[in-house]
Amino acid sequence: MPARAIPFSFLTEDRWLPRAHAHAARVARFAEPFVARRNAGRKHPIEDFLFTYYTHKPGQLGRWHPGAGTALVGHDAAERLGWKHYRALTCTEREAAGVEEDIAAVVLDLPAYAAEREETIRFCGIILRGTAARPPQFGCFGLHEWAMAYRSVKFGIRHEYLPLRLGADGTDRVVEEHRIRCTHFDAFRFYSPDAAPLNELQPTRATQRDLEQPGCLHANMDLYKWAYKLGPAIPGELLMDCFELAWRVRTMDMQASPYDLSGWGFEPIAIETPAGKAEYVEAQRGFAAEAAALRERLTTALAPLEAALAS
Repeated sequence: MPARAIPFSFLTEDRWLPRAHAHAARVARFAEPFVARRNAGRKHPIEDFLFTYYTHKPGQLGRWHPGAGTALVGHDAAERLGWKHYRALTCTEREAAGVEEDIAAVVLDLPAYAAEREETIRFCGIILRGTAARPPQFGCFGLHEWAMAYRSVKFGIRHEYLPLRLGADGTDRVVEEHRIRCTHFDAFRFYSPDAAPLNELQPTRATQRDLEQPGCLHANMDLYKWAYKLGPAIPGELLMDCFELAWRVRTMDMQASPYDLSGWGFEPIAIETPAGKAEYVEAQRGFAAEAAALRERLTTALAPLEAALAS
């Protein structure tokens, strides 16, 4: 009688440990400077964002996962039995795969994971597919950051340690002289109280699934959020691809903001000028193309999780 088919692939230590080590080094490049700044009580207006706005901690980010459907074999895999959502292979699975009894072998417990994370899995599917299906919009020019600083004399600003490049009055004029049509709730919710009514749309958490569109910088940064919320069912390489895109998007987002970051080594993108607008849109289109490929990869990785819910 033929051996029973196993619904996952296997990686031996010589194949998965180098990937885990490469992932840790990739994360350390971003996380170690942040931890050092945090311990010293210092801030960075760009490089802290992915660790302070998002909820995924550096230690969590540093853990590499193979994703759903891949078992890890080898003595070092035993550590993962103490990690959430992992389980040991059964005797039947070991026998079918030819894994010796004295060697650790672990895999994501997909049914248990899917049952616990059902709401997250379903919401991520709605957001990823809905965003991909809509036409991108490239006319926002990053004005959400300006709207957050609108009438700063009255309301103050979020980044109180940064000067405004055009001053308070100049920042207010830019807001008042432009059409503001932000589609992203998690940007809109930080608008100053006087700026919120100026936005042509009034996004809410409930309408997020209807308004997200693939040209939006924040929607594309949030691919990192959806990736880590689906962890450890998402491969570490895909998680870090999303992280690094979000890092570069955040850099451009702040360069186009009303803040003067020249002292930090970042030249402004002067979106109040025609040349600045053109520079912004060119970069925005490039990020949208990168994000589209990542969104497709995330949707593909999501499919077995959705299938587990349906089984």
